[in-house]
Amino acid sequence: MCRNIKTLYNFDPPATEEEIKAAALQYVRKLSGFNVPSKANEESFQRAIDEIALSSQKLLESLVTQAEPRNREVEIEKARERAKKRFG
Repeated sequence: MCRNIKTLYNFDPPATEEEIKAAALQYVRKLSGFNVPSKANEESFQRAIDEIALSSQKLLESLVTQAEPRNREVEIEKARERAKKRFG
């Protein structure tokens, strides 16, 4: 999985449309191998991003859990601590 794609499910507040679109962009970049597509592939690239973002939004809306929503600030701090241990 691409390291830049973050978990978006079960956060309070829920993931925004921009966050979902950013994850879709990262996924399409990883899958295609293009950071920026050529003019010939630009339409296909954008269509894939839009379709994946829509599917991702539907998925996030349909998932159910009994767990308490996670706090973004707490998760960011946990990630900082993991990075500190890993990289010093």
